[in-house]
Amino acid sequence: MHAYRTHTCGQLRKEHVGQTVRLSGWVNRRRDHGGLIFIDLRDHYGITQCVIEPDAAAFPACDKVRSEWVITLTGKVVERFAEAVNKDLPTGEVEMRIESIAVQSEAPELPLPVFGDLDYPEETRLKYRFLDLRRERLHRNIVLRSKIIQSLRQRMFAQGFTEYQTPILTASSPEGARDFLVPSRRYPGHFYALPQAPQQFKQLIMVAGFDRYFQIAPCFRDEDGRADRSPGEFYQLDMEMSFVTQQDVFDAIQPVLLGCFEEFAEGRKVYQEVPHITYEDAALLYGTDKPDLRNPITICDVSAVFARDDVAFKAFKGKTVRAIPAPGAASQPRSFFDKLNDWARSEGAAGLGYIQLESDGGKIVGKGPIAKFLSDEAMAALVAQAGVQAGDAVFFSADAKTDRAAKIAGLARTRIGTELKLIEENVFKFCWIVDMPMYEWNEDEKRIDFGHNPFSLPQYDTAAFMNLKADSSLNQDDREKILGIKVFQYDIVCNGYEMLSGAVRNRDPEVMLKAFELAGHGRDFTEAKFGGMLNAFRHGAPPHGGCAVGLERVVMLLAGEENIREVTMFPMNQQGQDLLMNAPTEVLPKQLRELHIRVVQPEKG
Repeated sequence: MHAYRTHTCGQLRKEHVGQTVRLSGWVNRRRDHGGLIFIDLRDHYGITQCVIEPDAAAFPACDKVRSEWVITLTGKVVERFAEAVNKDLPTGEVEMRIESIAVQSEAPELPLPVFGDLDYPEETRLKYRFLDLRRERLHRNIVLRSKIIQSLRQRMFAQGFTEYQTPILTASSPEGARDFLVPSRRYPGHFYALPQAPQQFKQLIMVAGFDRYFQIAPCFRDEDGRADRSPGEFYQLDMEMSFVTQQDVFDAIQPVLLGCFEEFAEGRKVYQEVPHITYEDAALLYGTDKPDLRNPITICDVSAVFARDDVAFKAFKGKTVRAIPAPGAASQPRSFFDKLNDWARSEGAAGLGYIQLESDGGKIVGKGPIAKFLSDEAMAALVAQAGVQAGDAVFFSADAKTDRAAKIAGLARTRIGTELKLIEENVFKFCWIVDMPMYEWNEDEKRIDFGHNPFSLPQYDTAAFMNLKADSSLNQDDREKILGIKVFQYDIVCNGYEMLSGAVRNRDPEVMLKAFELAGHGRDFTEAKFGGMLNAFRHGAPPHGGCAVGLERVVMLLAGEENIREVTMFPMNQQGQDLLMNAPTEVLPKQLRELHIRVVQPEKG
């Protein structure tokens, strides 16, 4: 018989009754029942109930064991009585009668109980992550993550892609987030960087003629964490294709992603229709470029209604006004509207005006603090534009800045949909967000910045693009012309989360230099930072495009979790600290001398 186990703790069934077996694992739970001792033994594969009677030779040793001790039990498999069958366990029809025990490892009183699913502070869970990972829900999530990655790999191979690996130590590049820098021992004052993404390398792979590439790629960004983003590092399904249009990329990756969701949906519905929504329409209709389509509410612009001469509501005059319908909300109590108004103020808005709609002799009329300022004709125009009816309410987000009005409207749409329980449950709804802006205006620094990926192909006549002015003396028309340029860039959004981002790439060195010039970067800067890729493009670059899928977000949605740390094996906390391994930490002076580095502490205060 094997020294530790003949079977796993999830393997025994009725056909094993009568066999003498050996199991090893952790004591999930120990119970005393009328002299009998029950030990629920747990390993990676499951749980088996084991029992011993007081007159058995191994009883004294079994009486000493406690939760999370690692033990080996040997005994005979017996069938449970009908009333004792546990239908929640795959092994629930049988149990082991313990004949002998070997203690492999003891455990002290636990700082974090493994049995059960009690909520514990994040600091405790991360410091004792090895215990946290033994808990059923988290253990199941990590196994699910592995299965999802395996599924994605197989689906990519089936689509004709080949997996390649790209470097981890590379050069620093201004791709948006801060780099993690790695000092060079051999070249004092020089640094490698950990890749924010394999962006340049996967494009170079296309230039090298490999066509369909993918990898499960680690990415490193020195940015703050949040519920749907890990601080420091994350993984993505990275892919790139040659000789493709934007639609070719969609056709390759969409069945991979939706197929994976279908495989692990576990009864939840995966909508197969994936609408294409322009970035502009998403901002107008949903107030965000990450719309949750489970929410049926759509926003509309009613600025023109409040600009009419027969509307006397001065607070909205000259502002962008977005209307957020609230189906069936007219009958809600005053507290409902006051609560939403207070919430809007907490988000930095002046408030959230509203009108309640009711029928009066077949005509829709409004109630509330704003309604009295609208004429009958203006009210009719509002009702038609917002697509509302008697019994509904309409909320308003107004601001002198269009993007601010849109943002508050988007947040209000989510809040109202949640409050009114309009969000469709147990479904996954996807959409493509397309035609993104190439540039955006940096109000703080009064200059033009890249809106998204700087390597994307402009949707613009090349000759006209090359003739655009690029200096600090731009007039309003020139600026608006640049800010109006769109790119072949796209995202897939699912249930309000960005799942995928990608683009058809700009492969013309001169157009790329011009693109950076319009964002305030001179040719010398671009040549220095991206010389390797520019040089490759000058030696024959195919049309190419691709994308990257955020693995943690995929797993988070499929696992039904709301925080990405619940699907990451060893995550950092929100401050970017690894509490288990105590990182980051100070290093020895000798190590700093080898790297030619001196630490200068920031000034206090």
